[in-house]
Amino acid sequence: MGLADRLAAARAGALVGREPERAVLDRMLSGVADAPLVAYLHGPGGIGKSSLVRYAARQAELAGRRVVHVDGRFLDADPRRLEEAAAPACTEPGAVLLIDTFEQCQPLEAWLRETFLPRLADHAIVILAGRVAPDVEWSLDPGWAQLFTALAVRPLTAAQSHALLAARGVPAEQRRAFVAFAGGSPLALSLAASVPAATPGAPWEPTGDVLTTLVERLVGDLPSAAHRRALEVVVQAYVTREPLLRAVLGDEDTDTVFSWLRQLPYIETTPEGLHPHDAVRATLEADLRWRDPERYDDVRVRVSLAGLRAVRGATEDDALLRVAEWMFLFRNHGGPDDLYNYRTHPHIEDTPLRPEDVPAVLRMAEEAEGPASAAAVVHWVRRQPEAFRVHRYAGSSTPVSFMAILRLDTPLAEDRAADPVIAAVWDLVAAAPLGPGEHLGIRRFAVQPGGHQRPSPLMELTSRRTIGDEMRTRGRAVTFTVFEDADRWGRYLAEAGMPELAAVDVGGRRQHIFGRDWRRQTVDEWVQHRARAAVTPVTTWPATSATSGPGDQLPRAAFAEGVLEALRTWHSPRELATSVLLHSPLVPHGSPEPVAELRGAISSALDAIQTDPAGVKAHEALTATYFTASRTHRAAARRLGVPYGTYRRHLALAKERLIEQLLRQPATTSTPLQRRSLPGE
Repeated sequence: MGLADRLAAARAGALVGREPERAVLDRMLSGVADAPLVAYLHGPGGIGKSSLVRYAARQAELAGRRVVHVDGRFLDADPRRLEEAAAPACTEPGAVLLIDTFEQCQPLEAWLRETFLPRLADHAIVILAGRVAPDVEWSLDPGWAQLFTALAVRPLTAAQSHALLAARGVPAEQRRAFVAFAGGSPLALSLAASVPAATPGAPWEPTGDVLTTLVERLVGDLPSAAHRRALEVVVQAYVTREPLLRAVLGDEDTDTVFSWLRQLPYIETTPEGLHPHDAVRATLEADLRWRDPERYDDVRVRVSLAGLRAVRGATEDDALLRVAEWMFLFRNHGGPDDLYNYRTHPHIEDTPLRPEDVPAVLRMAEEAEGPASAAAVVHWVRRQPEAFRVHRYAGSSTPVSFMAILRLDTPLAEDRAADPVIAAVWDLVAAAPLGPGEHLGIRRFAVQPGGHQRPSPLMELTSRRTIGDEMRTRGRAVTFTVFEDADRWGRYLAEAGMPELAAVDVGGRRQHIFGRDWRRQTVDEWVQHRARAAVTPVTTWPATSATSGPGDQLPRAAFAEGVLEALRTWHSPRELATSVLLHSPLVPHGSPEPVAELRGAISSALDAIQTDPAGVKAHEALTATYFTASRTHRAAARRLGVPYGTYRRHLALAKERLIEQLLRQPATTSTPLQRRSLPGE
């Protein structure tokens, strides 16, 4: 067997799935009377179109048919070149004309349909393959409508992806990570399989070379930096609509860019908005995180803030869907049980408590948590019936689970006596009493009988309702959430900044109380902090009263992240005004201009690090990156006149040095502000 035959056999053996597409091509090659004469394969780069073209060529050769293979990349959209390259198909009956990468000569589509194809020899067939979907005229023309078929090449299923990797010799224990990254793209799967883990046994991550190749093959060249920034937003958001794009990018030709996005072969237009194909999403997200970690974080923060605004601006009916879209940002933060899920559940209805629901609610509470918990439910149904939400399956009136978010502003003896959990909550708050207009929010009950508090669509709706309530409610000072199953939920709550504060016995069963103080970190600050790729959650407990002074210390990791965030938002006073550092010793308690005080403290520390040559380089790196408004890190490196790798080392050391200086800097006291020149002014 010659090299060409061996290559063809190997390629045929590596083709996984695609049974529907292959069936159509086989019928065309067989010459049956009702088979189409023109097939148009379309889909994003790397999805497997060329593999199907090669399959058709192999099957045609085995059938003894003449194969005329034309590559659209070399035609320059010149009809004469196409006519010359495809000429044998006009003279030899039964020829098979294959035109790959047709998107490179898309302007010839109408000419091909109206002028060239009718001149083909008898029984010839045509297979086109390109990234752009076919012109609608193929289907509108009554003649072509009977002879033409469009075949959208979709991503591989998970099972097909595993089969492809098995054919490439990838061990079973490594395949899951590859499949999760590739999103059904054969190109991404093949590239991932070609790169072993850097350390044997270590989790696999795509290398920079893999990402560069994938971006080039899946996405290609982009018209401008604005178009690239738009794609960076699309791959982070669950769904992209024009308001989201405008909120993140500003008025940066949003209308034009959104129209461009809709035309991309790897972007699906749905009634919800724009969705990128999974492989493109995973590749562009990983590439930006590898290439520019700070920009990656900045995009995520902006999308997170836009999601918060969308939740706050939504109607009551749409609020849970907007929360689910916001939660998509954190789809990779969960554990093996997928406790938080961004998907919709239209088969479940979330409704207020109705009088006729009460017997079922009490029955579920007793079944799941015992008589003492049911007695507490009786108390709160009487006191705050509006706090309860009941879930039922669509088309049924029977409740299947329920939850309650209590709103309290005054400790009452009857509440303490009726519910030991609420008694413990008020004891926790005693160290920092509520101020005027403030209240507590307590997600007190989350009950689903049969597998109580296990991950499920019902518990996901409970989580969304809880998060949405936090985002939309004004005047909430402290939040608590209560779980019986602390082993399952505790770690995830801690990662979100809600540590366990107490455990209470309720009728012989332990109820665990988790909490956060919004007076130490606002909701706006939290959604920004949460969106960053690698941060330590800010633990906002023990609670602080409104009269606590500036000596309260943030955890070191949270302080360091706050410094980096302040640098990133230096030229955005509105974002800087949400900095967690405003609650640190860097800012005097009660200062009339806290943002100016924070800027002054950072500026003083920046000046103070210039004590040796390394400190001077650190000062220069930070100034060029953050205070002279260089658009990219590479632009900052060019400004400094150093290689990019050297610049990145200097910048990493400069950040550490600045953080250490700020940690050593004496706490400031409230004195009249002295105007000074700040970096970037």
